[in-house]
Amino acid sequence: MADTENTIVVRANVAMTTAALQAIVENAKKMAGPDESGFYRVDTADKVGEMISRFLLEKDFETYVMNIENYRS
Repeated sequence: MADTENTIVVRANVAMTTAALQAIVENAKKMAGPDESGFYRVDTADKVGEMISRFLLEKDFETYVMNIENYRS
């Protein structure tokens, strides 16, 4: 993953499929597992942000936004 030392947090509205959101929630719950009461203690909203951030860093979003051709409709 890219160097996260030079990153900032940006709050934005992001369009994604319901299937992607369902996958994040289901997989986050699987990774966390239930506690002794059977509840899943995972902040799925934070996990959505984490997954989007990792994707942007790993897939080189910085290079994508530097290319002026990507701004054309």
